[in-house]
Amino acid sequence: MIVQQHLIFILCSLCPGVFKGGMGQFPITQNVTVVEGGSANMTCRVDYNDNTSLQWSNPAQQTLFFGDKKALRDHRIELLRATSQELTIRIGDVSLSDEGLYTCSLFTMPVKTTKAFLTVLGVPRRPEITGFTTPAMEGEEITLTCSTTGSKPAANIRWFRNDKEVQGTREVNATGKSFTVKSSLKFLVDRRDDGVAYTCGVEHVSLSSPYTTTEVLEIHYAPHVEITHSLIIPQEGQYFKLECVSKGNPRPEPVLWFKDGGDLPDIERMIVEGRELTITTLNKTDNGTYRCEASNHVGTSSAEYTLFVYAKDFPGPTSDPNALGQHGPDHALIGGVVAVVVFITLCLIIVLGRYLARHKGTYLTHEAKGAEDAPDADTAIINAEGNHVHAEEKKEYFI
Repeated sequence: MIVQQHLIFILCSLCPGVFKGGMGQFPITQNVTVVEGGSANMTCRVDYNDNTSLQWSNPAQQTLFFGDKKALRDHRIELLRATSQELTIRIGDVSLSDEGLYTCSLFTMPVKTTKAFLTVLGVPRRPEITGFTTPAMEGEEITLTCSTTGSKPAANIRWFRNDKEVQGTREVNATGKSFTVKSSLKFLVDRRDDGVAYTCGVEHVSLSSPYTTTEVLEIHYAPHVEITHSLIIPQEGQYFKLECVSKGNPRPEPVLWFKDGGDLPDIERMIVEGRELTITTLNKTDNGTYRCEASNHVGTSSAEYTLFVYAKDFPGPTSDPNALGQHGPDHALIGGVVAVVVFITLCLIIVLGRYLARHKGTYLTHEAKGAEDAPDADTAIINAEGNHVHAEEKKEYFI
């Protein structure tokens, strides 16, 4: 078959009069893009043809079809349409190796050719997350690496911490005609990362929706302990409960209760059930410091509560924190009233002082000028009366 095609080509060259072709004839093709594993239809057309043959050749210049005659034994290649004005073939199960320039030839004199580029998109493999060994310890530095292979062009990787996007470090390596893409996250973990989902998403032009994979972190950390109590003002004879609220991973079990640094002194009235310590009937001997202790393989934590038992007739016993203000004195109100009274008193003192200073009476500095030199009392009085005329000049003012 190939020998026959070459003979036809030689005849075309030697006998141009036999194989007529208009000088305006020219084959028309289009570039084709296909996803790896799909099918590519390659079409070559001419607007006018006087029965001159069309031919498709692959990037290696191997003839695929000459007219309606198949030249290459490849079961993936089939003929769709062959006329004097069109030659359409289909390449099935396309691989990356099929990518390249395909040539359509019109056997006129001279032979006219047109190229069409077949682009094959490499589909990325589903991503994998590596580098994390569960569980991790609080304070440990971990690296999460998301990788995908087989993409062409190189795929894009995005990271999400729960629903919030975080930035990773991207690395691209060529593997033959495809690419291997990696993205890494490096960070220190703490208890807030326990149960957090890290999702890696791969985006590519060949995908209608991203490929994703998720890693849920498990972080081990030491317990954190708090004590809650059932009454705000515990009184004699009441039922009282303390609860040891502990959070840790692994969950700390069991919790231990102590009083004043030792064991609980009255196990008949002080009942421990799980994380709760219940004192059935309070009395003054229950006063003291209670400690709750919780442990796991990471560490130990404890919390303390100081109990003071009030007399039975103490006002305002309640388990409602808001009720305490209803039964006890409102110290804030009393303080406000006292502050207002003090402020008003100070203002009155200041105003009264300024008033007295501005209206204080005058006096004469020399009311009886010359009296000291008078020989007797009558003369002194006469001299003093004469000086009253100039008394206005001898006033002193205090402001």
